[in-house]
Order: sequence, then structure tokens, then C-alpha cells
Amino acid sequence: MQTDIDPRSLIGRKALDRHGDKIGTVDEVYLDDATGVPEWAAVRTGLFTRDAFVPLEPSELVGNALRVPFDRALIRRAPDLGVGRHLSPEQELQLYRHYGLDLPAEGDGTPSGDVDFGRLAGSEEAES
Repeated sequence: MQTDIDPRSLIGRKALDRHGDKIGTVDEVYLDDATGVPEWAAVRTGLFTRDAFVPLEPSELVGNALRVPFDRALIRRAPDLGVGRHLSPEQELQLYRHYGLDLPAEGDGTPSGDVDFGRLAGSEEAES
């Protein structure tokens, strides 16, 4: 995905699955602590349902929507990790495995061990 986009501008956009069907609305965006690059989006999948995390890479912006290259059913079955706080390394690994994505290699800017990563976009203002 384009890395020069303000992650907060993704919030409120429609999210589409690989077929172009709406899966929900982007509720929150999570940044990698080491790089500051938007890494995950929490997508509200319905009025009375939960947020499902989707990877922003290899997703893309199509028009005014975020297109996620996965089937709607897979997205809805994503691990329920809650929103509004850091993703732990273990939670992020769960998501990588769920989507069948290659795990990031150590040394590529991705923290390892017990370091938290996947902070909420805009949270740096709240911490100041």
C-alpha cells in the first residue's frame, strides 16, 4: 500500500474484499512502532459486530475505498483481538498466520521479543 498516505485519512473509508464486496468501514489504523508505517486496519464488519484486523500490505486504495485482497469469510474469521491498544507480538503473529502472510524477518525494522508494536495511529499525541 502507498506509504505516504496519512493513516488517519483511512478511518471512515469503506473496506472491500478481493471481489469488491463491502466488508465494513475502517475504524482504526495501527502503525509499526519501529517504522511508523501503517500496518493493520481494524474494520468494523457490521453494526452489531466486531472489528476485524486486516493487513494494509498488500491492500490498496481503490477510489475512495480500501481493497483487501482476501475473501470476506476469511476476514470475518480473523482473530478477535480487541481494538484501541497495542497489538502484542504474539497477536500480530496470529494475524500473519491467519492471512497466510510471510512473517517479517528480524533486522528489517520489525521489533522482536516482548516489545509492543502495532500502535494506534494518532496515539503519539495522547502519550505526550
